[in-house]
Amino acid sequence: MYTFRIWAPKAKKLAVQVGEQRLLMQGPDAHGWWWAGLESAEAGSDYGFLVDDDPKVYPDPRSLWQPRGVHGMSRVYDQDAFSWSDTGSQAAPLSSAIVYELHVGTFTPEGTLDAAGSKLDYLKELGITHVELMPVASFSGNHGWGYDGVALFAVHEPYGGPDALKRFVDAAHRRELAVLLDVVYNHFGPVGNYTGKFGAYVTETHQTPWGGAVNLEGADAYEVRRFFCDNAQMWMRDFHIDGLRLDAVHAFVDRSAIHFLEQLAMETKALEATLGRRLVLIAESDLNDPRIVTARDAGGFGLDAQWSDDFHHALFAVLAREPESGYYADFGRVGQLAKALQDTFVYDGIYSEYRKCVHGRPAKHLPQSRFLGYIQNHDQVGNRATGERLTESVGFNRAKIAAAMILLSPFVPMLFQGEEWAASSPFPYFADHDDPELARLVSEGRKKEFAVFGWDPALIPDPEKRDTFENAKLHWDEIQQERHAEMLRWYRNLIYLRRTTADLNNSEPGQTSVAWDEDERWIAMERGSITLICNLGNAEYAYPLPDGANIILGSRPNLVPNNSSLKLPPNTAAVLSS
Repeated sequence: MYTFRIWAPKAKKLAVQVGEQRLLMQGPDAHGWWWAGLESAEAGSDYGFLVDDDPKVYPDPRSLWQPRGVHGMSRVYDQDAFSWSDTGSQAAPLSSAIVYELHVGTFTPEGTLDAAGSKLDYLKELGITHVELMPVASFSGNHGWGYDGVALFAVHEPYGGPDALKRFVDAAHRRELAVLLDVVYNHFGPVGNYTGKFGAYVTETHQTPWGGAVNLEGADAYEVRRFFCDNAQMWMRDFHIDGLRLDAVHAFVDRSAIHFLEQLAMETKALEATLGRRLVLIAESDLNDPRIVTARDAGGFGLDAQWSDDFHHALFAVLAREPESGYYADFGRVGQLAKALQDTFVYDGIYSEYRKCVHGRPAKHLPQSRFLGYIQNHDQVGNRATGERLTESVGFNRAKIAAAMILLSPFVPMLFQGEEWAASSPFPYFADHDDPELARLVSEGRKKEFAVFGWDPALIPDPEKRDTFENAKLHWDEIQQERHAEMLRWYRNLIYLRRTTADLNNSEPGQTSVAWDEDERWIAMERGSITLICNLGNAEYAYPLPDGANIILGSRPNLVPNNSSLKLPPNTAAVLSS
């Protein structure tokens, strides 16, 4: 007998439909749960729920499989049927990680998890330790970024469904690659979210950029929190995922004595002990609040790491040849990049002109391995008007400098798919909403968003056109082309240096020192025996070489010392070893 269970405190009566058979459910119990057992139901059976007198059959909010999309019937899935081969697999410590973010739909021409799995040997050879997948939870339409998921327990069927994700993770673990998964717990997508038919998953008391906030503190919040914590545990337990990246935790509104993030961290540590596998939680947050990655016994939430947007913004704004608008308006000075490298947060309790308020809190007492550093990711590329890559924005030579700064920084480096070979494919925002009115609003909204900054609407890729999605796919044959191959060699050399040099893996506070000149626009970062010098000015810069220093890497060929100094042309980086 298979037992169907669903949390539906709003319902007066419930029925489950399995194939053509309908069965009234019992309940609710004291917590709002209903249940019904059926002898004929088994793995592979399609089912859905009927709520009160509504004739529509709704999918299960906790469905593990949506083979016909988010509007279709759910399908019973047996988590224990898959045959794993990764016994004893253990993720590398996050402090020693090189993370690689990828989008399943554009990483390969096929756009599936199985196709992505065929590239794992390439990632292993590159020196990657952790592969981070953008969201794979089922969302409306065929393709999209995945941040509008609605069936959060089901793997998006066009990617291959649940077994395909298990095959990908299993294959990664056989190569000693860890897998991180991006999850979205701050909102549901606008199409296909039927949770409101069953319970108060969302509250209108608080608003987010996507509408009402997830109900983490009001009536029935216990079961809503349980929904998300159970989801997190499922990915790590049943799919062998090694950790989660939590999208936009600043959108959580939770004034509970135990914050949702703290609860999630506690339960993840308990699961880690049970499984005997290293598990991590990584937050995306723009709060500049170190409490997110501070240990629970020190008054924090206890997450392992978070993305570091201040470092990205400071680096990009220095690299950019023209002033940038929006949040970049707060950045642009070389001294701010130096502060990010030494103290992590630039805005650590100082006034932000962009935000019109004092922002942040100091984090320089924390190991910098609790922060991820990057120059490209899905947001920072996709939030640009045309989704152009770094080489288009700042030029090839400055992109090389950025790579050196990221991979030799005190932060955990993260790359975005294709950046290591200066991929030509853009990564604009794209979607495939099956609601025509919503699709129209999204297309128009994208154009209006950038028209404010003077962009010609005709130049903005239409998110809803399939070509926008197809054009974002990587061209793997570029690796063999001279300029792309040059960038790939640069990345491989930097990654090798990072992974084989103890000083570059020491992220304790005070281990990074930086010198710079605001007018000449050079910056030198010293991390133990390794020094990185970057010339972002318009004139040649002569760096005085310390005794015994050797040039081990240069972003341009034929960098040789002259009279105890190293002359760096504009837009050049060199790595020295003592």
